[in-house]
Amino acid sequence: MSQAKVDRYKQEKANRKKTMARERRLHALAVVCGWLVAIAIAGWAGVSAYHIYENNKPVETIYADLGAINDYMDSLNGEE
Repeated sequence: MSQAKVDRYKQEKANRKKTMARERRLHALAVVCGWLVAIAIAGWAGVSAYHIYENNKPVETIYADLGAINDYMDSLNGEE
């Protein structure tokens, strides 16, 4: 090997711990970002599905016989 290659190898070997630590940090950051994106997508899908479910639920209609109230109101209006 040439002297330049030997010097470069020694320098890389001396900085190997720093380089490996930086690579581990970058890998951990990539993993965390990937999980955050996956959680965000899953949350968005869950909220969207919930809104679709709520919008498609049938509306409960209640019917009441108001005949007695109408008769009472008519009797009040008739006395005037």
